Amino acid sequence: MPKQLPKTDVVIIGLGAAGGVATLPLTNAGLKVIGLEAGGWLSPRDFAPDEVRNGSRNWPQSVQKAANEAPTVRATGISMAQQGGHPMMNAVGGTTMHYWAQSWRLNPWDFNVVSETRRRYGADRIPAGSTVEDWPFAYEELEPFYDKVEYALGISGQAGNVQGKINKAGNIFEGARQREYPMQPLRSSPFTDLMGGAARSLGWNPFQGPAAIASELYDGRPPCQYHGFCGKGGCHVQAKSSTAVTTIPKAVDTGNLDVVTFARVTNIVTDNDGKVTGVDYVKGSETFFQPADVVLLSSYAYENVRLLLLSKSRAFPNGLSNNAGQVGRHYLSHHQGAPVTALFPRDLHNWYGLPAQGVAIDEWADDNFDHSDLDFIGGANLWVHTDRKPMSAARMSTFGEVRNWGSEWKAFIMKNADRTNSSYIQKTTLPYENNYLDLDPVVKDAYGLPVTRITARYGDNEKRIAAFAQDKMEQWYLEAGAIKVVKSGLGNAMGASTHAYGGTRMGLNSRTNVVDSWGFSHEAPNLGVLGASVMGTSGAHNPTLTVQALSWRTAEHLANNWRAIVG
Repeated sequence: MPKQLPKTDVVIIGLGAAGGVATLPLTNAGLKVIGLEAGGWLSPRDFAPDEVRNGSRNWPQSVQKAANEAPTVRATGISMAQQGGHPMMNAVGGTTMHYWAQSWRLNPWDFNVVSETRRRYGADRIPAGSTVEDWPFAYEELEPFYDKVEYALGISGQAGNVQGKINKAGNIFEGARQREYPMQPLRSSPFTDLMGGAARSLGWNPFQGPAAIASELYDGRPPCQYHGFCGKGGCHVQAKSSTAVTTIPKAVDTGNLDVVTFARVTNIVTDNDGKVTGVDYVKGSETFFQPADVVLLSSYAYENVRLLLLSKSRAFPNGLSNNAGQVGRHYLSHHQGAPVTALFPRDLHNWYGLPAQGVAIDEWADDNFDHSDLDFIGGANLWVHTDRKPMSAARMSTFGEVRNWGSEWKAFIMKNADRTNSSYIQKTTLPYENNYLDLDPVVKDAYGLPVTRITARYGDNEKRIAAFAQDKMEQWYLEAGAIKVVKSGLGNAMGASTHAYGGTRMGLNSRTNVVDSWGFSHEAPNLGVLGASVMGTSGAHNPTLTVQALSWRTAEHLANNWRAIVG
């Protein structure tokens, strides 16, 4: 039997991007919170600028739970699932320790894909088989929480729309915001200046992207040093605005947050009436039961779904909050594939820097352009950035000029090491009926529990966006002076992704969604779910800031409606 611990107000499962943000409004409201994290605390010593360790050996400081329970992947329900990798990590702060730190808001269109598409193009433009729904609220509802997170964490960037006033130095397509970012954007580089000039000559509107990285002294943390090793590693000066150095320490300082590290949750416990009563977790060789009035599940999309499906009881025989059969449905992951790579005739001065130090084009994102004569809806954010290191340079494309080994290859690499660039293109991705998460019937983790199985592939809509975006990216590179451009394939199967969405979707209809508009279960009202698993659309931008704004909103709602939720 698990050892029973004293009861607390709230248990948060996972202290990453989402759970780490939720700690602050909860503890500021005086609620007692236990944060259960499968990893441990990391320090600047764990983030030495080491390309081999961070980029090739998969940041060994985090190879713990996530790596040992990697989801299996298959394209269709009749395919054999294959084991893949897991792109996330376990630590206090989670993947905000080593992510790129791009911190985008969703476009207002992303909240109303169905209604806006029907209004502008007709009902038949929603792709066949898609289960996409409008969000239960509009951009304007989430905007105040975007603002709170941007200032609590410290986001650098250039606003393009402050209360309707447009600034062409920023993203002119963004939804209106209350105020400027708390910090100026990260500095440009010779390469991003080159690409920005080329975009302007095409009549486009380039802008420095927003980043969860300090560009100046902020809240006692130093600014970015541009040393170039944080794309797969933490920041040794704590300029990256991870929840581990922002919201979590402040929540601890209130005296209302206890962080339990290396705690692996195995079950969310309910009573016979379906009310959540706490969680079982393993720490070392011991098993504990942590009672709580409210449980917030914040362990990333794959684990959120897995833990709900594993948490069976008399009230929920098919898994917690799954009596309507919606846990695992409406899954999608960003179409991050189909990159475009260019070769230039001269050095680009693109060494080091960081992936969030880039220039963006949003002309072709979301519904920012007319789709009337196109065969898809949605679009893509085009992004190029400053981030080159020796090993990554050695893996460059040879553009068909030489073979990939031998003396000719070495000579090509030495000549062109600073003359290539690969774009990063984020594309709208929709959920489909045949894309879902469930438990693998064969593959188990170290505890003998089934891992998550991903069954998903990209639809024709997503592939058409990819082809369209590649053409635009090629046009941009050629305008900047590229002499060769290579486009990769358009992709098919969705592997495990850092941009995984759905599985516990948010919506007003309990028959098609797991949680309500505040992130609380339709079936177990004192269970909240945090993370991109509640999101029904991806937009054409990275999800983290939206995840964090949703988490703040859920936590604040819980604090303001405590008695009604607890019952």
